[in-house]
Amino acid sequence: MSQPDYNIFDAGDVVLQSGLTLRGTRLAYRTWGQLNEDRSNAILFMTPFGAHHTDIAWMIGPGRALDPTRYFIIVPNLFGNGLSSSPSNAVPPFDGSRWPNFTMTDNVRVQQRMLQEVFGIERLALACGWSMGGIQAYHWAALFPDRVERLAVLCGAARASPHNKVFIQGVRAALTADAHYQDGRFHGFPERGLRAMGRVYAGWALSQTFYRNQLWRAAGCSSAEDYVITHWEGNFLRRDPANLLAHLWTWEHADISANELYRGDFDAALAAITARALIMPGTTDLYFQVEDNRREVARLRSGMLLPITSDWGHRAGMPAFNLEDDGFINHALKELLAA
Repeated sequence: MSQPDYNIFDAGDVVLQSGLTLRGTRLAYRTWGQLNEDRSNAILFMTPFGAHHTDIAWMIGPGRALDPTRYFIIVPNLFGNGLSSSPSNAVPPFDGSRWPNFTMTDNVRVQQRMLQEVFGIERLALACGWSMGGIQAYHWAALFPDRVERLAVLCGAARASPHNKVFIQGVRAALTADAHYQDGRFHGFPERGLRAMGRVYAGWALSQTFYRNQLWRAAGCSSAEDYVITHWEGNFLRRDPANLLAHLWTWEHADISANELYRGDFDAALAAITARALIMPGTTDLYFQVEDNRREVARLRSGMLLPITSDWGHRAGMPAFNLEDDGFINHALKELLAA
């Protein structure tokens, strides 16, 4: 068997916000570049929903904003993604229906331990991410304001909005409607549920204009149906369904103020962020609206709202097939790092 291209941080027994303890907690992470002598060039780039570090690694490279010849880039894998501790690799008694869900706060606190204990990193030059990666970055800046110099959120938010929660609940309903889901767990491979989930996602992740103008051709697809089957049904069919449910729970409960530091005071949590913040919503994103981010930036000490004018909906923030949005984001991140 080939060796994995990532490392494991053994976090030991982790007490979660729920009050449960996950024993033998493991955080998978990958690094690029070299940490400089004074440990001032560290960038934390976080994974989104249902993804591994390999899915976002294309944004790292020489000449790009996330340049491993200049920065030490760490990508921690979100708990529940199948590489870090997850339902798919859980052992009794926390397997099956007893997975102890991780909040975003639980995630970033273990990430902070990993950075300090493994690398001696006290302060980040940048915390960034797309979607759930951006939500994690927001949590980093609020929970550890003295450790984050710069913050970049691509199509993300400081908490899940009421409308965002409706979307999450709809995706969960599509997946768990499969006949293989019974008594809080899957008793077989839910192909129908995963394909249905992909269909739901395909309608939300891209804009109406994306489909009207057949922008799926940029992804090498021959029709809208080809695009949905290949990029959405296919994406979720290769994931573990229990892991996807764990990520939906983490996303739905995301809120930078849902902890003992801020006790639900959302404005106070935003005001505590000292990082130079670049908040980049997509103008046609159906998950995280520009207006939500506008209200957040108004409460930040040093925040800039820079919408991505794009027809690619939520995918504008991770533009693997979209050179225009990729160039816009890359330029903005370079300017942030140079500031």
